[in-house]
Amino acid sequence: MNNKEIVAKAIYDVVKEDLSLETVTQLLENPKSVDHGDVAFPAFSLAKVYRKAPQQIAAELAEKITGTDFEKIEVIGPYLNFFMNKKMVSQTVIGQIAKQKGHYGDSSIGEGNVPIDMSSPNIAKPISMGHLRSTVIGNSIAFILEKIGYSPVRINHLGDWGTQFGKLIVAYKKWGSEESVKTAPITELLRLYVQFHEEAETQPELDEQARAWFKKLEEGDPVATELWQWFRTESLKEFDKIYSMLEVSFDSYNGEAFYNDKMAEIVTMLEEEHLLQENQGAEIVDLSAYDLNPALIKKSDGATLYITRDLAAAVYRKRTYDFAKSIYVVGNEQSNHFKQLKAVLKELGFDWSKDMQHVPFGLITQGGKKLSTRKGKIVLLEEVLNEAVELANKQIMEKNPDLPNREEVARQVGIGSVIFHDLKNDRLNNFDFVLEEVVRFEGETGPYVQYTHARAMSILRKADFTIDETKVYALDDKESWEVVKLLQKFPEVVMQAAEKYEPSVIAKHAIQVAQAFNKYYAHVKILTEDEQKESRLALVYGMATIIKEDLRLLGLHAPNEM
Repeated sequence: MNNKEIVAKAIYDVVKEDLSLETVTQLLENPKSVDHGDVAFPAFSLAKVYRKAPQQIAAELAEKITGTDFEKIEVIGPYLNFFMNKKMVSQTVIGQIAKQKGHYGDSSIGEGNVPIDMSSPNIAKPISMGHLRSTVIGNSIAFILEKIGYSPVRINHLGDWGTQFGKLIVAYKKWGSEESVKTAPITELLRLYVQFHEEAETQPELDEQARAWFKKLEEGDPVATELWQWFRTESLKEFDKIYSMLEVSFDSYNGEAFYNDKMAEIVTMLEEEHLLQENQGAEIVDLSAYDLNPALIKKSDGATLYITRDLAAAVYRKRTYDFAKSIYVVGNEQSNHFKQLKAVLKELGFDWSKDMQHVPFGLITQGGKKLSTRKGKIVLLEEVLNEAVELANKQIMEKNPDLPNREEVARQVGIGSVIFHDLKNDRLNNFDFVLEEVVRFEGETGPYVQYTHARAMSILRKADFTIDETKVYALDDKESWEVVKLLQKFPEVVMQAAEKYEPSVIAKHAIQVAQAFNKYYAHVKILTEDEQKESRLALVYGMATIIKEDLRLLGLHAPNEM
């Protein structure tokens, strides 16, 4: 039980005739100052029931509440301020972490598969900084949902189909070479794509040729199919380099092309339910009942559209994974598309569409502008990650030049810093990206949290301390209390992050624990030989364990030395 639950139960035992346990819990507040205790209860809500002044009610309640859970209960005006029994709470929290270790905060509240549609770059185009958000937010949500019992399924819904492949085939046949593509697949394919657009401005017949090649590809022409397959394979090799740097893996790479033969069934379903209407030669589903624009299913030339493909993907995922929830980590600008998608599925009678969740996010900016070009070039994620590792390595060289596995730690810190910076920002917010600030060891950064973990591990090594889960560890000083409360809060933080699909809740908790620990370290001589030394070291162990788990849930490492 957390502190609020303990206080709520104590008050409820006295007022159960007049207030429900849920109401009591909702009324509880966190005092603004530590001098006013750990939990506060305002007695206003009982004034009408008891026909007394709230101040008097508060005083009477304080006399009736008994038990060893509180050091004291103070009445200040209409408020009851509860001071928790620090020794009891710290003993419970440290004891639980000693036994459960990284599994502290696990639960089995969730059950079933959760496909997470994430990352999803376009074949033959580089992975830019813009793809970072969907990749790392999706990966972290997968870890968080797994911690509360779900089975996440990471899906990379690749952009591997569309008219751009007709353009690429024309460009490759005119200006490309096998050797160049093999040497630098993405760079070369992007160069060909750009050249096609430049040439097509003066040679409009190139667009005709591209359409013809894409039609061949749709009809299964062996030459077109072989080239498409090759472009896809070579691109994936490049993508996998970046995914392995981020340490993100996928359970499925079924992209747009995978659903080519699954869309006809969707169109048939819509026809059978009499949902398709003709509009200027195109076929649409009217969604005015949902206050949405019509969903365009087929263009006038018979070509199916993006939403038709997503309908096929949704049905396939339900059949394949029988999901408890299905999550789409896709930019904010697609919100309308997902509303339409769910509405069409609902019209088809698929009640499970309510279990589909669009998890949108804001933009990464540079100097306040949308991050798409730097000196006319795309900001490549691989370059940013490599730069971050270099910056981390430089700082580690200054702080600890003899670190045994320096390069590995620099990789964990550099790449981790980019991931952490993304995830510490509320998902829907836009944020500015300045690499030098991101990789700093001071401030609210990934390296600061990782460094705090390394400092704690160094203390435990120096003391030659090993946690003993059969021992009783307890502390009652005010310095340790702030750390204890944050550790106690961790299971609640995990639940909150899962409910809101919000990794920033975890990142902010990691920063708070690191700050509280560094304050503790500055004010308390942890290694002083006295009867509390073992308990202080157990608290250091607890803090290191929770920071490591916070970081794991975000997709970061916690180095033992830095």
